[in-house]
Amino acid sequence: MTLPPPPFGSAGEHRLQQQLGTTERAARFYDQQVRPCLTPEMRAFIGRQAMVFLATADSRGECDASFRAGPPGFVHVLGDQALAYPEFRGNGVLASAGNMTENPHLGMLFVDFTHHHVGLHVNGVARLYGDTELRALHPTLPTGIAPGRAPELWVHLRVEEAYIHCSKYIPHLEPAPRPAGHSPARPKDAAYFTGSQRPAPVGASYPSTEG
Repeated sequence: MTLPPPPFGSAGEHRLQQQLGTTERAARFYDQQVRPCLTPEMRAFIGRQAMVFLATADSRGECDASFRAGPPGFVHVLGDQALAYPEFRGNGVLASAGNMTENPHLGMLFVDFTHHHVGLHVNGVARLYGDTELRALHPTLPTGIAPGRAPELWVHLRVEEAYIHCSKYIPHLEPAPRPAGHSPARPKDAAYFTGSQRPAPVGASYPSTEG
């Protein structure tokens, strides 16, 4: 008798589960932890987060990992099966958004490093919208997320699955104020990995000027 495939997960992970003998353990995880939509607790959790890690790939499957941050609620929950976050002017590369135009599958990982030490995976299908276009569909989108800056795009995600990330190895981090003089466009950032700027020793303080 051939059993139906599990409702979640890829064919590749199911094959590997069979090879390594983890099928039953994985089935319990799918049944107990994975949901096809955002539960009320998940929606509240997302609304408290100030950062999210993104996973995208282009049409050839070449991957990119990225990061977004903002005030709590910058990733706006639109219901139990949708959320959206803004894309602001950056370096002009548009790697993540560009991938989404070729391959709309988007993985998001929210991690609470400071309080509950738990993470949340949200996977689904993304679509890009202009600010006016998405606000016409969802008038409750937040405004003033970044004072003086308007979103160039919004990423809308139709949620297909959401599940917990185990807290066992999530480190505890203490929130700290941003260094004085920080600017998103400071030249130091580009120089950090090119050899023209050496990292400050552990415990050293950075100068408050842009330099």
